[in-house]
Amino acid sequence: MTLIASPARISTASSTFELEFQARLHWSADTDAAIEQRVADILADVQMRGDAAVLDYTARFDGLDVPSMGALELTQAELKAAFEAIPAAQREALVAASKRVRSYHEAQKKANGESWSYRDEDGTLLGQKVTPLDRVGIYVPGGKAAYPSSVLMNAIPAHVAGVGEIIMVVPTPKGEKNALVLAAAYVAGVTRAFTIGGAQAVAALAYGTSTVPKVDKITGPGNAYVASAKKRVFGMVGIDMIAGPSEILVLADGTTPADWVAMDLFSQAEHDELAQSILLCPDAAYIDAVQEAINRLLPTMPRAAIIAKSLTDRGALILTRSMNEACDISNRIAPEHLEVSSRDPHQWEPLLKHAGAIFLGAYTSESLGDYCAGPNHVLPTSGTARFSSPLGVYDFQKRSSIIEVSEQGAQVLGKIAAELAHGEGLQAHARAAEMRLR
Repeated sequence: MTLIASPARISTASSTFELEFQARLHWSADTDAAIEQRVADILADVQMRGDAAVLDYTARFDGLDVPSMGALELTQAELKAAFEAIPAAQREALVAASKRVRSYHEAQKKANGESWSYRDEDGTLLGQKVTPLDRVGIYVPGGKAAYPSSVLMNAIPAHVAGVGEIIMVVPTPKGEKNALVLAAAYVAGVTRAFTIGGAQAVAALAYGTSTVPKVDKITGPGNAYVASAKKRVFGMVGIDMIAGPSEILVLADGTTPADWVAMDLFSQAEHDELAQSILLCPDAAYIDAVQEAINRLLPTMPRAAIIAKSLTDRGALILTRSMNEACDISNRIAPEHLEVSSRDPHQWEPLLKHAGAIFLGAYTSESLGDYCAGPNHVLPTSGTARFSSPLGVYDFQKRSSIIEVSEQGAQVLGKIAAELAHGEGLQAHARAAEMRLR
């Protein structure tokens, strides 16, 4: 059977554009009620029974039946052995990528991650103390595919931030361990690693068991069960974000080879059937060329069936009146990945306000950012780039305010505080300030 990918063809000049546009963008982040209930049961069970519950669910969901949690923990020697066992080309690529990711996040830390303070005219010290989290958990997907790049992107900024312990969890269905994932954990400096996944892994990290240590924050993407579990444990631990399906938006002026853009659309569509790939372009003939390239290249792709369903159900080729209008629509979408595939991308970049990551120019494929450019590939999805940022060093740090009021400063601040405290009816607050007055 010949697979066909038929992304929606939409024109901003059409009277029905708004309806078609909104229908294509719609994706509900609501989790199925049955999943929510199942996750609630798993979390409660792990909280109550700890390791025993994790072992039961790992056997049930991953087909990995072992006698104790010790069999699910990966030693540093295993991680190192995996690194040494993978082909030299993979070792070199892993090390090169990790160096670039580390360099970027070290620059990020220097720019915005240091403590600071100042004294005002009366000698009062004010400032902020920046400290790393003590222990974090990183979730690495391991179901439909293995993601060593996710290990680098989650562990390295935590390491750069100065996190004391990095605990990795990764499902290994039927006990099949991916050597590249283990090697990445070795290169990135993961402290401990467990071959567990799903809601039970999130529960173990959030609550702690006799074997898995309780963490302060959980980062990393996963399936609907993982997303639901992260939502439920938020507050007891921190989380990075609730990730939706992967997205790419290509803003094209028609000067990039159509095959390149078609493949860039494929690069997100191949993640899963719910992934979204959209092209915005003011050139109708170019859109036709991209559709032709999609038809021609699709049969060559190993994950063609997934790509075809993703493009047909959620993809779109949108004809705009101009590149300026395309930028406006891009800001409405606020995509996870935004490629500006034009002759002069810097002409359009100032107009783009909302995106997880912006890839400038025809040679900057989104896939380079996924693996080795340096910036983090854990990005806000589903329009949350309007108010969220990529994962970074700052996600693994916290800030404490520093206040040291001098005797002279207390004479000024005390009167202000006492007046406001009396106004709120909090007399002890007021008296505490007034006692410091001369």
